[in-house]
Amino acid sequence: MNRKDSPQIIEPTYSHVFNFEKNYFYPDSQKWFQNNFQYCYYCCIIYVILIFGGKYYMSSRPKFDLKRPLALWSGLLAVFSIIGFCRTAPEMFFTLRHHGFYYSICKPSHLLQDHVSGFWTWVFVLSKVLEFGDTIFIVLRKQPLIFLHFYHHLTVVLFSWFTYVETTAATRWYVVMNYFVHSWMYSYYALKAMQYKVPKDIAMMITTMQLVQMVIGCVATIAAYYYRESCGLECYITRKNFIFGFAIYFSYLILFGKFFFESYLSDKRKNKVGENVHVNRGKECYKPKIG
Repeated sequence: MNRKDSPQIIEPTYSHVFNFEKNYFYPDSQKWFQNNFQYCYYCCIIYVILIFGGKYYMSSRPKFDLKRPLALWSGLLAVFSIIGFCRTAPEMFFTLRHHGFYYSICKPSHLLQDHVSGFWTWVFVLSKVLEFGDTIFIVLRKQPLIFLHFYHHLTVVLFSWFTYVETTAATRWYVVMNYFVHSWMYSYYALKAMQYKVPKDIAMMITTMQLVQMVIGCVATIAAYYYRESCGLECYITRKNFIFGFAIYFSYLILFGKFFFESYLSDKRKNKVGENVHVNRGKECYKPKIG
């Protein structure tokens, strides 16, 4: 990758770069993920055992309340997502403005040249494992654990690690979009856990954001592969990554669309009185029962 664009990408975008961001070096982190990919599998296996074992354990026991821990958990993740968005979005907007759409989905300068965006992309990938904790609250509070929830948790961890190792340029889009949606989603859950009355329209808006995120994810993945295969242009996406990425995003789109319809549009849903609002936790979806 030619580093002549490096000053353009980094310096005009950030008013301050922290020392821990300056010390980020993509090849080192990529090598670690590549050499330790088995840990990703271990985490996913442990996750499945814990959530279904936990459901069996809780089946004969009273549910936990956990409003305060949930409010703290959601609040911390909301703050993390807001900071992540603020640190990665400027680089993407700068790239789109000065280099265009092709560059934004085909050139991984956000990993190879931009220490700030690269660092927060690295942290983003690690955070997907941490977000397994969302399911712990569902199990302990004995809430419905639907397929979309654990399917998304598992696949997003695998996909995030895989795309990071392969230096996939479209992660620029994936990360910024996810940080943005999670900023809203976790803020909503923090307020709900603190028993604030949040308008139902906010929940619908968040789910709509998630649907848009999946559409854009599909478009970005297809476009990157099109530039590589049909146009013969240099683009950092492999055939394996394209198949994995498109399959993941398209499956999310189908499942989120089904969720949206059942939650907000179906006659059965409209006729239910006093029902709790269904909200998809950004990528994770469950029906909270607060109060």
